[in-house]
Amino acid sequence: MSFIIEMRRFFVKNILFVIAVNVLVKPIWVLFIDRVVQIRVGEKIYGTYAPLLSLSIIFSVILDFGITNYNTRTIAQNPDKLPEIFPSMFSARLVFTVIYMALAYAWGMLLGYKGWELSLLIGVLLIQALNSLVSFFRSNIVALHKFKTDGIISITDKLLMIIICGFLLHWSYTAAHFRIEWFVLTQIISYLVAAIVGYLVLRRIGKVRLRFTLDRKVIFSIVKQSFPYALLIFQMSVYNRVDVMLIERMCRDGKEQAGIWAAAFRLLDQTNMFGLMFATMLLPMFGRMLSQRENVQPIVKLSVNMMLPLSVIVAVAGVFYSASIMHLLYQKGSTANPEYNVVFAWLIASFPAWCLMYVYSTLLTANGSMRIMNMIAFGGVVVNVVLNLYFIPRYEAVAGAVISFFTQTAMSLCFMYFASRTARLSFNARWALAHAGYMALVVALAYGVVHILPGISWVVQLLIFGAICMLLMFVFRFISIKSIRQLAGKKLGIQ
Repeated sequence: MSFIIEMRRFFVKNILFVIAVNVLVKPIWVLFIDRVVQIRVGEKIYGTYAPLLSLSIIFSVILDFGITNYNTRTIAQNPDKLPEIFPSMFSARLVFTVIYMALAYAWGMLLGYKGWELSLLIGVLLIQALNSLVSFFRSNIVALHKFKTDGIISITDKLLMIIICGFLLHWSYTAAHFRIEWFVLTQIISYLVAAIVGYLVLRRIGKVRLRFTLDRKVIFSIVKQSFPYALLIFQMSVYNRVDVMLIERMCRDGKEQAGIWAAAFRLLDQTNMFGLMFATMLLPMFGRMLSQRENVQPIVKLSVNMMLPLSVIVAVAGVFYSASIMHLLYQKGSTANPEYNVVFAWLIASFPAWCLMYVYSTLLTANGSMRIMNMIAFGGVVVNVVLNLYFIPRYEAVAGAVISFFTQTAMSLCFMYFASRTARLSFNARWALAHAGYMALVVALAYGVVHILPGISWVVQLLIFGAICMLLMFVFRFISIKSIRQLAGKKLGIQ
């Protein structure tokens, strides 16, 4: 019991630190850099960049080949193996990087991209290659349970981008001539610096050295063991990222529609960082606890209690205030261009499903249940792609958003069901009903605030709504004063 209590305390303290450092930096990147870049370069130029970015992410399965997840799980269970397996893992990644660049570029040509678009694609592929390298270094740091160190490294690239792009976007001379190529180059430089920092930190705490070990047997062994992880990443990338590619290729005004999608998806992508931070910490913790045959249910319950209510607040607020939010950020939306509102509302509504998926899919990954996960992901790919191919030519970006919502919801429920069975998590009806009741009450509250206080600014309405919802989290005992006091002391309880 003392081990479980200590793990809860360790988890909460570290996740709060990681969230804090990310909240200080990443919203600035999304709202004041990435958003402003789209406004400066225009919908059509950004509508070219966004599908190329999705293409690079889908093919990044070749770049990573599941090594990051496999590596995190392996080192978390056997920390002493890091100096031994690091050279082989690193060498394998370099080989995969060359293959990734070649195949993704060739696929871009097959899709019909030419000239300037292919040049931009090379830059975007370099961004993904360096970002993946940073993730690899961080996976080793996380596996050693150095979560605060990882939290600081995780914002290094965005902090550099904010400084460089902020200067280019606001200095009068460069602001007037800003180009998407500058945006891409800034990201390449920032990720390169973050990779160097990540390696230097890992070298100090993990005693690793850069050695090239191009042993075919070792690389083949890594590929064989990582293949289930790679297949899962590829399938999840397809049903999460193929939408914008199909929108850009299949719609009449493809680039403009892709720009609308990118504008709406940007905020969902940012809020998903919240869930991703949990998953990054949960994977090594679940891995170590499962290897020691410890009960993971308290950590699962704690994670859901922290993530799900907050995600519901964000999703409901996004749906009810979609027009105001889109108009504030892009001067688009409202009745003038309702597509922005509708696309954003459907996308942000899927946020709770994403958060549940981060918890339960991470538990399945830590348990090594890759066959189950790949079967679920394959179903998601088939449903998502078939529906998109049929509906996108008819209803454009709106269709992609609606299909994305239903796909993510179905996937999260499947992951929850199979993770509960695999890890033998007991079903707590009272706990499940509490979350269902909270969701219903939050929706009713949002409806009431909008219709009872119509004369008040939407920002004030939103603040009132958020404050009441946060108080309700205490009423429903997702968070308690007792647990906060225990966190400040030497132990952490959970309601």
